[in-house]
Amino acid sequence: MAGRAAFARMNGIGNEIIVADMRGRADRVTPAAAIALNADPATRFDQIMAMHDPRTPGTGHYVEILNSDGSRAQACGNGMRCVVQALAAETGDRSFTFETAAGILAAQKHADGSISVDMGTPRFGWQDIPLAEEFRDTRAIELQIGPIDAPVLHSPSVVSMGNPHAVFFVDGDVWSYELDRFGPMLENHPIFPERANISIVRVTSREALTIRTWERGAGLTKACGSAACAAVVAAARTGRTGRAVTLTAPGGKLFVEWRPDGHVVLTGPAEWEFSGAFDPATGAWERDAREVA
Repeated sequence: MAGRAAFARMNGIGNEIIVADMRGRADRVTPAAAIALNADPATRFDQIMAMHDPRTPGTGHYVEILNSDGSRAQACGNGMRCVVQALAAETGDRSFTFETAAGILAAQKHADGSISVDMGTPRFGWQDIPLAEEFRDTRAIELQIGPIDAPVLHSPSVVSMGNPHAVFFVDGDVWSYELDRFGPMLENHPIFPERANISIVRVTSREALTIRTWERGAGLTKACGSAACAAVVAAARTGRTGRAVTLTAPGGKLFVEWRPDGHVVLTGPAEWEFSGAFDPATGAWERDAREVA
């Protein structure tokens, strides 16, 4: 279908998101449009959350996720909160059910304005993450950066939260590591056939973590919701923390609970920045005239 689609530029604790309204349309946001939007400083983003009509009975929308390099992503917790914020403002509803490439997700907007997204259950099998070779115990795999006898980063926990994650636990300040240099190498390491999100995590207490993330297909980010979930799961699984943890990312704080039923619930805010319309094929866009006036 020709014509421009409405979008909202939003963020989830600094994770820059474009929520694109593709409902009632047969077309999709193209990789070329994503790359063009990301090239414009005004619309630079980490993920596009493209809302489509539902494909599965019992769900409200199908959400397709694109990274800033035009690649498709399976999961984005911060982006899902932005979708909820946009839909709640439009409809007044508080509870939502979505379908994504990672499966069916439920979300809830709370009275205090925070939003919780059920990110589903983590997967730990090496084939499910996936890894290129077998590791019986994915709580720590053989992977390192730096000299063999004095690696800078080593032995990450790996987990799938619908997308692959490697979590490196460190004792020092997470800002002391050159994640902008190590991130691309680790994201594209042959052990990760679908690439991976790379996080550096410091445990500050049994209930708190500090995290920085190099996001697959997007690069350094102020926050990554699925990485926050993966970090808490990895920390709890290795006995470093409990199962309810507050994370401090460069963009702010998130709360993650790995519930007894195995589901991981991510809670945090979402913020509206501006709205406009764009061409899903080319990325050409304009700001909402009501906001320009």
